[in-house]
Amino acid sequence: MSRQRPKRTALPPAQENIDKLEKIVNEGNFYGAQQMYKSISARYVAAQRYSEALDLLHAGACLQLKNNQLTCGAELAVSFVEALVKGKVAYDNENLDRVRKIYELFPQIPVPHNLEDDDDLHELTEALGAAKLRVEGCSSFLKAAIKWSIEFGAPKTGSPELHVMLAEYLYSESPELDMARVSFHFVRGNNPEKFASTIVNFMGKCYPGEDDLAVARAILMLERDALPLFNMLRANYKASIEREPAFNEMLDDIAEKFFGVKRRNPMQGIFGDIFKMM
Repeated sequence: MSRQRPKRTALPPAQENIDKLEKIVNEGNFYGAQQMYKSISARYVAAQRYSEALDLLHAGACLQLKNNQLTCGAELAVSFVEALVKGKVAYDNENLDRVRKIYELFPQIPVPHNLEDDDDLHELTEALGAAKLRVEGCSSFLKAAIKWSIEFGAPKTGSPELHVMLAEYLYSESPELDMARVSFHFVRGNNPEKFASTIVNFMGKCYPGEDDLAVARAILMLERDALPLFNMLRANYKASIEREPAFNEMLDDIAEKFFGVKRRNPMQGIFGDIFKMM
């Protein structure tokens, strides 16, 4: 007589598991809770109960991050996005807000400066390592979210809001700042004012004489469909640009080569004014 396989226990409503795992986390058993978040959410996904899997993973990611468990929180954050993809969940404001809530819980910790002794150097080394882990964790999460947004309803370059989140985190937390990456995501975002303020902030960190180069590098990251942003940046910095005619010429070159903007012939402007007077 063949033995029957034991029946698997039916999955309870997700809230029961959310409450149970929250208690385990609050007791300090972060690793044990992590394994349960992963295994139980996988069962909800297998049962095609995607909404409950998302609730569980979202709660877990937020709770682990609140408890400074960066690696666990980042892992569950990525799993949350993977569940969005598996469930073919549409990109909308509600789900964007859920992604944003997780993002806002990723720590932002300034790297120490003014080193004086070996203890400070050791502290800096540890801080740089921790910053690298933060950036890797948050970047993996947001890059996955951008890919999800492209597939399920956002513009072809991905959610502008998600691009801005990633740009801001890269700028504020990267131990080795890469303004090309930061600009890449700001260009695909929807907050030109924030992009401009970031450039100004970055200029303040440059060596004397290199601040104009910082602006030029950022502008060179703009795509052909970003002419309005190019014009906005140029207008915002008009007073500074006009102090150096050569820089204005360089921007004219950029406008022509990258955006197809034809240079205005000065003589055409003079004759045009004369004809208007006739």
